[in-house]
Amino acid sequence: MVSFPGKNITLYFLKNKTKMINDNFDHSEIGDVEGVYVPESMKNLFPEFDYTPVEFVEDDNRSAILPKVFVTIGDTDFYLCVKGIGSTTDPYSMNLLDRSGILSLARSSDVAGRITPITNEPGRFVTGEVWLRGSPYGGQGEEHGLIALNTSKMANLLSINGFMIAPVIRLVYFPDEMEKALKDIYWYRQFKGRIVQELRLVPSNVRIYFHSYNTLGSNISRIFDMFSIETNSQAIQFEINFIKSCLAALTIFARTLVEMDGGTFSGLDYFDVWIDKDAVIAPNGTVYFVDLEGVERNYILGTRVTEKIDEQFYRSLYEFTFAFEQIEQERQKRFNDPTDRRRHLEALVKEALKGDPILKVVEEKNSLRIRIGNNLGLEKLYRTITLLDF
Repeated sequence: MVSFPGKNITLYFLKNKTKMINDNFDHSEIGDVEGVYVPESMKNLFPEFDYTPVEFVEDDNRSAILPKVFVTIGDTDFYLCVKGIGSTTDPYSMNLLDRSGILSLARSSDVAGRITPITNEPGRFVTGEVWLRGSPYGGQGEEHGLIALNTSKMANLLSINGFMIAPVIRLVYFPDEMEKALKDIYWYRQFKGRIVQELRLVPSNVRIYFHSYNTLGSNISRIFDMFSIETNSQAIQFEINFIKSCLAALTIFARTLVEMDGGTFSGLDYFDVWIDKDAVIAPNGTVYFVDLEGVERNYILGTRVTEKIDEQFYRSLYEFTFAFEQIEQERQKRFNDPTDRRRHLEALVKEALKGDPILKVVEEKNSLRIRIGNNLGLEKLYRTITLLDF
């Protein structure tokens, strides 16, 4: 079981049957999670509803994790993460959100009347302010939630042709009257779509560099302790799993390539999401992409496929190399095992890519290269990229 660094937070479960389901995870496996989880400040807007308090740990600025094992898949424990629980900070200042700030935004007397009795302590709110076009500030929009849900449905539970994901298992809608009140609270531009929460499965809340209390970049020693990496062999296996999953994430377009009519191809691509902040790491080193709202199909002409494969690989290659360097430095220091970084990575890559249907190691005299195939087997679209020079 993973310990989750972060601030404890009480959320209030409110049953609501309006939902969309990932059929990969049926009711018998995950139990009754068909409802929304709201912070106390939002609960107080509608005290007449029937709530059940649940203890969570904060994760990023609008998510929280239930810190007990929710489901075990294979050898990995997963935990329930709720995305869209509200934010604590005014988006246009450094101030915390409190009753007076929220009250000043309310457009209707009915909503203002509900806000007035709330204490003036800083709170957490989903608002009706447009944020990133497809979502409200502090919450999640249906448009983005559906992208994440549909991408999750493509997986064999956790894997899309080797690309590992933290799947959305449900999209749950707020009760109509609560959603209407939240949309009434905004600064400049009112969000017009439906407001949802994503219920998703995560193996931890550790990210590579951003959006977490502890990251590989900020506190690698703490991560080794959290994940109980106690021997050199455990650390090396952690590195192998990290490399295998990262290189799969760098090649998802090739792994999901589809040939369309008229010389067009499509494959999964990243839109405004990045491995360094939008993926989490399991205790065994496997990287799971978690913010799936930015992962969807990109349609391009066949003449641009090889360009896209190259672009996607290089887009996150630095983040992969940076993170590996942090892990490797800690391994060498902790277990007193100095090695040549390039030769060590060479051996790990060869081990990690054994059996990978898309990636193959190409050995040359003075370099280690990776051949990127594709799931269509079209050799004319294969790419070979240098990973190491000796």
